[in-house]
Amino acid sequence: MSGLREMSESVVPEAAIPDVAEGEVAGGGLRALEPVSVPGCALSVEAVAPERDGLPPAVFVHGLGGSTQNWSLLMDRLAGDVDGHAVDLPGFGQSPPPDDADLSVSAHMRAVVDYLELSGRGPVHLFGNSLGGAVATRLAALRPDLVRSLTLISPALPELPPQPTALPTGLLAMPGVPAVFGKLTKGQPVEQQTEALLDLCYGDPGLIDAERRRQMVAEYQRRMALPYSMDVLARTARGIVRAYTERGPQALWRQAEQVTAPVLLVYGLRDKLVSYRMARRAGLAFRDSRLLVLPEAGHVAMMEYPDLVAGQFRELLAETAGAAGASAAPAAPATAATASAAAARG
Repeated sequence: MSGLREMSESVVPEAAIPDVAEGEVAGGGLRALEPVSVPGCALSVEAVAPERDGLPPAVFVHGLGGSTQNWSLLMDRLAGDVDGHAVDLPGFGQSPPPDDADLSVSAHMRAVVDYLELSGRGPVHLFGNSLGGAVATRLAALRPDLVRSLTLISPALPELPPQPTALPTGLLAMPGVPAVFGKLTKGQPVEQQTEALLDLCYGDPGLIDAERRRQMVAEYQRRMALPYSMDVLARTARGIVRAYTERGPQALWRQAEQVTAPVLLVYGLRDKLVSYRMARRAGLAFRDSRLLVLPEAGHVAMMEYPDLVAGQFRELLAETAGAAGASAAPAAPATAATASAAAARG
């Protein structure tokens, strides 16, 4: 294990969630998603127009049950920094399930790799939340040529035992449980079901304004009306459980140690699905990492505090750009000051 290197911790105060509704542009209305065919499935991709030409490419990968909409607020704020595309993983958002019904972490990773290769966007600044964090970690370990940096928000890396509040999500992986869930929620108002989901994912759901909440209810209702929705959730949950138990080269923590790209880790102290206690292990596993701690955030910090996450990413972006420039520039002769600094660092 490489240990901590250049890891910094930033603890930030509570901030209000912005008023811009999830999945909306400032002018109003949902963005149109572009279908992109990759081997075995069709991915829906949301692009935010960059504010100028020549910005580095970025790709955003959502978590279990999520979609490209989970990234809209953060992508808007980074439009002046990156050329951002978000993907709906197979079976989620507006992407249909894959032809082979494989919804493992590796299968989701292959879909993102195929998209990067077919679009020619790599290497990219890669973002992942929860399941998307596991997908991004595996991708960065196995295909470092496709990744410039990694930003992981509450990544679903093996946590054994999981915290009690995460157990209901894990139960989706058990045969028969999705059917039981369907019976228990049958006839329950969609607003009530959505509220339970928001309470699980947000540090403080009360900060979500009425318009955003209305849109979330509509999206949840659309999603649950799809004939394959519960099957996709169950199969993907089983894929996460399998990934948690994998050993050897496929073990996610071992793959985290193989990642060479610089990594920004983001954790919320109110996260009910991924415990903050995993932040230290992640910081030790990723060889070049820095940590952002959000005391009031839950599991989806990019939706709760997009300005803060964007600000930390910009620091990472500037750092990686500076490192690239330094490596391209000819070495300067050492001065007494730089020699003293090197000696002081030991």
